[in-house]
Amino acid sequence: MSDAKIRKLVMAALFAALCTVMTMVIQVPSPMQGYVNLGDCAVLLSAWILGPLYGGAAAGTGSMLADILSGYAHYAPGTFLIKLAMAAAAALIFRALQRPSVPLPAAQAVSGIAAEAIMTAGYFGYASLLLGRGLAAAASVPGNLIQGAFGLTAAAAVYILLDRSRVLAKV
Repeated sequence: MSDAKIRKLVMAALFAALCTVMTMVIQVPSPMQGYVNLGDCAVLLSAWILGPLYGGAAAGTGSMLADILSGYAHYAPGTFLIKLAMAAAAALIFRALQRPSVPLPAAQAVSGIAAEAIMTAGYFGYASLLLGRGLAAAASVPGNLIQGAFGLTAAAAVYILLDRSRVLAKV
């Protein structure tokens, strides 16, 4: 295995741990048996830094572990797939928009909004269809939108700080 692959694998493991911890540290309960957290910040950072494959795996695994460890194991399969899809989409869109004509905040905003739309729709679909909540699952949408906005804002700020400190050049 090459040094670059080992480095990406280690970074993916670190981002999975970061997703778990950031999801579990601050949890504000929402009315529909879920919670608002900082996990989306780590999910978007893993996508933007590691790309769709490693970033998606880290985001899905770390977020799923947080659900299991927090007592929301019934959400774990859905969380894994939703966060993986969210990170993969964010990474692909972010990479597609990285050109001199597109400012960094615009690339972050477009990719982050698309990812958060996947998260909001994904959890609505999972709760309504697979958990049997029907249209009552719509009550979780506002909380997911707030979580998404907060996660996107935090991730954009942290990414800019990492970029300015030249940490990203070493990844």
